[in-house]
Amino acid sequence: MTAPRIVLGLEALAVIAVLTLLSACAGTGGIAPQAKTANANALAETRTLATTPVADAAWPAQDWWKAYGDAQLDKLVAEALEGSPSMRIADARVRKALAVAGVADAARAPQVNANASATWQRYPEHGLYPPPYAGSTRASADLGATLSYDLDLFGRHRAAYEAALDEAHAAEVDRQMARLFLSAAVVKAYVELQHIDAQREVAAALLKQREQLATLVRQRQAAGIDSLVEVRQAEAALPEARERLVQLEETDATTRHRIAALLGQGPDRGLALGKPQLRVASAALLPTTVPADLLGRRPDIVGLRWRIEAAGKGIDAARAEFYPNVNLVALAGLSSIGLPNLLQAGSLNASVTPAIHLPIFEGGRLRANLAGKAADYDQAVETYNQALSLALREVADPLAAFRTVAAQRREVDEGLRVARDAYDLALLRYREGLGNYLQVLSAESQVLNQRNLEADLAARELTASVDLARALGGGYDPQHS
Repeated sequence: MTAPRIVLGLEALAVIAVLTLLSACAGTGGIAPQAKTANANALAETRTLATTPVADAAWPAQDWWKAYGDAQLDKLVAEALEGSPSMRIADARVRKALAVAGVADAARAPQVNANASATWQRYPEHGLYPPPYAGSTRASADLGATLSYDLDLFGRHRAAYEAALDEAHAAEVDRQMARLFLSAAVVKAYVELQHIDAQREVAAALLKQREQLATLVRQRQAAGIDSLVEVRQAEAALPEARERLVQLEETDATTRHRIAALLGQGPDRGLALGKPQLRVASAALLPTTVPADLLGRRPDIVGLRWRIEAAGKGIDAARAEFYPNVNLVALAGLSSIGLPNLLQAGSLNASVTPAIHLPIFEGGRLRANLAGKAADYDQAVETYNQALSLALREVADPLAAFRTVAAQRREVDEGLRVARDAYDLALLRYREGLGNYLQVLSAESQVLNQRNLEADLAARELTASVDLARALGGGYDPQHS
């Protein structure tokens, strides 16, 4: 038996060329992306960032939270990064993206499939098969292998694979962004826990102060200096102070629960936390050339750049669908009626089939698909542009907080000194019978307000430092990730 002879010579190439010209019936004219990526250095930020000192080494370290000097916090962040479901979800997304890229890559390789079948069939007397098959029941069998290969002359499968690979790169960067968000969320919750602890100290001191004052009022009432009105006023101030402590206990509990959830643990994990001992990491410093360097230091921006690349490859794949698709299919195997004949030379079955598919009139499907891919690209570009502008805002906001906190702290320190002097004087006048109880309460409220402001400013400064570390990428370096 002579195997079929296939010649893909000048004639075949001519056929492909003619079909390529015919593909103009489904043209791509008028469909192209419209968006352009923003130039980071063209965004106005010079005046906003100019008042902050710059330093070559001001980018956060990858373990930036260790600068706060709290060993308990270091353990919490490590536990969260190791055991949080959000990190495992990010890992799964990376694996899924890599698997999708693997599927796209497989379409570029030859496909080989084997098949075997056996059928018992009665052949009718009046059918197609003559005697001795007519009227008999016989077994027929097929054993073979099929090879198919898409030549991908215009790069459709290659572009689809590269797009999937870019999406996998973006998923890996998304994992780094999830790591940054999780660590920042743990640190900010821990800052809040320290803030609550400071507020509780103020509330406890207030309660103690009011209890002492109530005792003094009772003594003065017993001595005939004060009336029952002052006693009731002093006693009425105690429930308010106790209620404040109860409120803070609730806030403390819910914050501990939030930290436990961030770690991927139950609420009891938060009960084991000791007193936070955070300190401000350092003065606010900016790296040089912030806008340009953010392109490589922010995981979210790096991920969006990968998605722009993926969208561009998607356009290439959609364009390639307008051109001829050339496939080769080869079949080799054995086929026979009657199982004993299957392995004989006469049962050999072989074929080679080149096939060319060309879209000519497809109702606008290909143009619509290409237009959709172009829109995907525009969306990816504008999402990137938006993220770049947002990133600069996220850098500027904590810097503004640093500047205002420094100025406010000076005023609060002075206000607290004056309020304490006023309270001491009001209390002294009250003891000596020269002032009334309302003056003491008013002075006491001023001291309380200033101490709470002091605690608020400390928490704001720590929160601003966390926000700045996150805005600067949290130590992400694509060269070492």
